[in-house]
Amino acid sequence: MKDRSAVDAVLREAVDAGAVAGVVAMASDASGNIYEGAFGRRGTADDQPMTADTVFWIASMTKAITGAACMQLVEQGRIGLDDDCGRIVPALAHPKVLDGFDAESKPRLRPARGEITLRRLLTHTAGFVYDMWNENMRKWTEHTGLSRIRTFQHPADCAPLGFDPGTRWEYGLNIDWAGKVLEALAGTSIDAYTHEHVCAPLGMNSTGYMLRPEVEARLAGMHRRRPDGTLEPMQFRPPQIAGEFLGGGGLYGTAGDYMRFARMILRKGELDGVRVLPPETVELMSRNHIGDLDVRPLPTAIPETSNPVDFLPGIRKKWGLTFLINMEDVPGRRKAGSLSWAGLRNTYYWIDPQSGIAGTIMTQVTPFADPKVLDLYEAFEQSIYSSL
Repeated sequence: MKDRSAVDAVLREAVDAGAVAGVVAMASDASGNIYEGAFGRRGTADDQPMTADTVFWIASMTKAITGAACMQLVEQGRIGLDDDCGRIVPALAHPKVLDGFDAESKPRLRPARGEITLRRLLTHTAGFVYDMWNENMRKWTEHTGLSRIRTFQHPADCAPLGFDPGTRWEYGLNIDWAGKVLEALAGTSIDAYTHEHVCAPLGMNSTGYMLRPEVEARLAGMHRRRPDGTLEPMQFRPPQIAGEFLGGGGLYGTAGDYMRFARMILRKGELDGVRVLPPETVELMSRNHIGDLDVRPLPTAIPETSNPVDFLPGIRKKWGLTFLINMEDVPGRRKAGSLSWAGLRNTYYWIDPQSGIAGTIMTQVTPFADPKVLDLYEAFEQSIYSSL
């Protein structure tokens, strides 16, 4: 990198302006990290400085790791991308679609038309949706009183679909269910499988579902954005109960660990002499798998959890096997064919195979798609590319 001072300035100014309490950002090429920066504090009520080894709840950045684990089973011939997952997980065998509500506000359910396949789960076309971005599902959750964990533990309580499988794209619970398919096939928990077959081989030593004491000691604090734009600390701790972890969002980890995963993708499935995926599988994961369907903006149904979401507006976007794919160059930033996504507490990453660059920026702020953090993410990415 020619000049890291410009990148430092972007991050430091965001902290000084109060956009974030603290931030860790990294960028990498196929050989290793080309930039590392940590600025601010781990929390507004914390005197500890933000450091490169600070641990974050990476939420839906878990999905790409689960996808890699599922693709290992595809490689082994244990499941095909277009196999009916209902034959493996009974809760997926006879899905119902939420078709609105009757005059008494009771949910109307009908049998789904189409099968729930692994490809559809990994591409968010199986029909499962999140209540925070789907008003009908928010109403269903409110009406039934079912927690998200319970809908996975009890097949009879499986959440209904928002649409028939394969008919549209909408971000949702799909990769949580892919994780349940993985558990059924592998005969072990998602946390055990992910650790043994993805995280440990890649040297992602601070990444996992369980907060070990030495990892918890480095945990960043959570913050809520007030209406006036300032931040306030908030308490947050997902359940630490073995067997209740989900493939769509349960991991904790560091920016450095995630860059090791991203670098493995840049290197077509290998890192430091360890092969996690064959090159052809990484290439398969990086292609458009939703055909003529498009990635749609997500209007918020629960504003305290998420703002409206529309990443890279004006750019055509498709979905691969767990990745968002921009189909056009983003001026001054990533090239067409780049892979990206994010985590609910405003952690973000991109992987640009054409340029050979990947990056991540990690904060802990709610609601999701926070405009100040998105501005910082864009400025960080632009500063990386302009400094090369």
